[in-house]
Amino acid sequence: MSFRGLSRPNASSGMGVDDNSKNTFMELKQKKVHRYVIFKVDEKKREVVVEKTGGPAESYDDFAASLPDNDCRYAVFDFDFVTAENCQKSKIFFIAWSPSTSRIRAKMLYATTKERFRRELDGVHYEIQATDPTEMDLEVLRDRAH
Repeated sequence: MSFRGLSRPNASSGMGVDDNSKNTFMELKQKKVHRYVIFKVDEKKREVVVEKTGGPAESYDDFAASLPDNDCRYAVFDFDFVTAENCQKSKIFFIAWSPSTSRIRAKMLYATTKERFRRELDGVHYEIQATDPTEMDLEVLRDRAH
C-alpha cells in the first residue's frame, strides 16, 4: 500500500483570508457602508479576496444579479426587516454560492475553504448553502430571519 500522495498539498491547504476581506466585512457589520460583499477565492494569491461590494441603497435583486451563473462565490448580505412587533432589525447572512453548472474543481475548492473563511466573519447570524437562486430567494431569508 502506497501513501505517496498524502504529503502533497491539495487545493484547500493554505487558503488564507486577506485583511481587506475581514475589514470589508467589519464595515458591513458595524458601519453599514455595504449592503453586501461578494468574495472569491484567488488561487494565485491563495486567499479569499473581495470581488464586489454593494452600497447601502442596493437591493437584494442587485445582490443576486452580481453572483456568477456558473462559478462559486461566498457572500454576505445585510438583511433589513421589520418584526411583527414593528421593530426594525438587521441580520447578516453568509451565503455559500455553488451553482450546479460550476466546475467540479471550483466546487471542491470553495467547499474545503468555507469553514476557515466563515470562522473569520464574526457576527454572521445565518448561513445558507445555495446551488440555484431559489435556495437563496428573498423569501428564504425572510423565513430564516423571523
